[in-house]
Amino acid sequence: MKQESNQAIKNWHQPKIVLFIFLVFMLSLIVRLSYLSLSDTIYGNDLRAFAENRATVTRVLPAKRGTIYDASGNPLALNVTSYTLYAYLEPSRTTNPDRPNHVVDIERTASELGELIGAPYEYMLSRLTADAYQVEFGPFGSRLTELRMLSIKALELPGIGFIESSKRFYPNGSFASYVLGYARANDDGVIVGNLGIESRYNNVLTGTNGSITYQRDLTGFQIPETPVFRTDAINGSDIYLTLDATIQRFLESAVRDAVVAQRPEWMIMTVMDAKTGAILGSATSPTFDPNNLKPGMSYLSPLHALAYEPGSVMKTFTYLCALETGRYDGSALFRSGSMTVSGRTINDWRPQGWGMIDYDIGYKWSSNVGSMQLARQLLSPNELRDCFSKFGFGKPTGIELSTESAGLLAFDGTIEIDWLAATYGQGISTTPVQLLQALTVIANDGYMIRPHLISKIVDGETGEEYRPTISREKVVSSESAKKMRELMDGAVNEPGFPPSVFHMEDIRLIGKTGTAQIWCTQTNRYLTGQYMLSFTGMFPAEDPEIIFYVAYSKPLSRFHRQLAVPTHEVIRNIAKYLNMQTEAPFESSVNSYTMSNYINQNVTDVRETLREMGMRVVVIGDGDKVINQRPLIGTTVVTGDRIFLVTNGNNRTMENVMGWTRAEFETYVRLLGNQHRINGFGSVVEQTIPPGTPIEKDMLIEVILRSRFEEEEIKEE
Repeated sequence: MKQESNQAIKNWHQPKIVLFIFLVFMLSLIVRLSYLSLSDTIYGNDLRAFAENRATVTRVLPAKRGTIYDASGNPLALNVTSYTLYAYLEPSRTTNPDRPNHVVDIERTASELGELIGAPYEYMLSRLTADAYQVEFGPFGSRLTELRMLSIKALELPGIGFIESSKRFYPNGSFASYVLGYARANDDGVIVGNLGIESRYNNVLTGTNGSITYQRDLTGFQIPETPVFRTDAINGSDIYLTLDATIQRFLESAVRDAVVAQRPEWMIMTVMDAKTGAILGSATSPTFDPNNLKPGMSYLSPLHALAYEPGSVMKTFTYLCALETGRYDGSALFRSGSMTVSGRTINDWRPQGWGMIDYDIGYKWSSNVGSMQLARQLLSPNELRDCFSKFGFGKPTGIELSTESAGLLAFDGTIEIDWLAATYGQGISTTPVQLLQALTVIANDGYMIRPHLISKIVDGETGEEYRPTISREKVVSSESAKKMRELMDGAVNEPGFPPSVFHMEDIRLIGKTGTAQIWCTQTNRYLTGQYMLSFTGMFPAEDPEIIFYVAYSKPLSRFHRQLAVPTHEVIRNIAKYLNMQTEAPFESSVNSYTMSNYINQNVTDVRETLREMGMRVVVIGDGDKVINQRPLIGTTVVTGDRIFLVTNGNNRTMENVMGWTRAEFETYVRLLGNQHRINGFGSVVEQTIPPGTPIEKDMLIEVILRSRFEEEEIKEE
């Protein structure tokens, strides 16, 4: 009996051990669970944040970048938004049958949606019956316009959504590209400005991004019927420039023709309102298309970022400094021809000179000796440098563009040739915008006005306007400015030797030419036989309203008459356009128009309307309705521009593109949608596909371009 009792006790110990182990295990689990429940971090990880991140997503709502307009409200840089269509097919997305979140009626959706995006019914059915959570619709559902997106939304089809994307678009291509700069999306998809207005006012244009926070399911999509927390984006402000689109077109046309004829290294032509400092137009070459940037090209604007030795146009400001001393005597005589300074002989452009002439004549005939003698008699080196500085040379003007150069006034009088050479524009460097600013002193009876490009900034949310204050500073006397205008008048309009090639019979233009030697940094000496030619002018002579600057470097001809031709063309067109008084009537066939909306109009009627306006019309397709047009609505065009109308007809034939510019040809092939290849520069002289040939989608269109000058060389050979 005792043995049985001992055995029972022994058997009881085994369950106790098992029970003990079980209790210890359970206690460990409870402790661990309590630790996990009560602790904020485990192994250095924030559990709360980890859980929220798995279930919650925050998406940035990008602010709309502001639009850049010209002075008349034509868009020059804007955001183009496109949409990609998608459809939810998963039934589990719908938790409330009364508010479905997936495609319910496949046949209806395929029919109505396919009709709007131009997709075949069978294709739509195949996509909407796919074994997928979500589907897109290939090329039919991508790059949709906002109008098309809104039309689809109006169908109120369940399960349909859109992905929005945006890019910066410049509707006029290379139009005023150095002023505008360009903007591109960075790695985060944010559009950021580079150069020009786009860069200088990037923060103003960008605005402030918003955000949207929502709960997502395991597949990453928003859980229906869950809270959404949204902070709306604050759109960027719109910027209106002082540029007049019509004047800009005048300038770009003149520069384009001059470059073809003279093939300079670079060229600039800028027009400014003399009374306000507003830059009305500025054209440069080489230029670039912000929509199609090319590697290896310099994108620095010659207007404000390129400083160079200006040449004889600086004699205007040397004489103005002399006038301000109160001791200038224009009838005093000096011997022209040559002068020895610091062991070097400096010649007039006519080495033998004109004998004994007075200082007034010395300015009109652009005597280097006269400007040096005048400074040596009336000005010290410091006085000349301080006077130049007073006109804005040697420091930025503050124009609203990035990377502005200050130029250089390095002379101090230690070496006499350094400061005397500055009197005729050598050994110092200036920018075109500095010269324009200094010329306002002469045009406005001694008041200097800062050049500017911003007309107004309009807040993207409130619509409030900010307009910059016009800067006016009195720097010389009215008498000095008036006398300087008289000298500039004589330099252009008085008969004598040499006769000025810039004289115009119908407009009283005043100004000063410049011919500058070009310094070569590789050889540390001036180039031989290559020059920078320029002209500074203003009109009308009595009370100037327009200030004008034109220059080109290393042209084929070193004679100013080649520069006078495009200058006269532009000045006449501007005078007519602005209804300015002229001394004799002249005819100009150039008129400007604002492109109307021709979409959905009859092709024949639109073509006749445009031809009556003097436009060259290109019709793409054999349809009877216009479905696309270039230039875009609101763009300013001038007589002779090529207008492209795309019709609803699918049969397209090759145009005769001989003589077209590169930009015109590229616009044409983009509208066709064909691959193309361009060889050379200038205008089209050869096309691989004969005019009238039917165009297929896979057809490569190739052309050869050649400049007018190259054509003349070929003919001579």
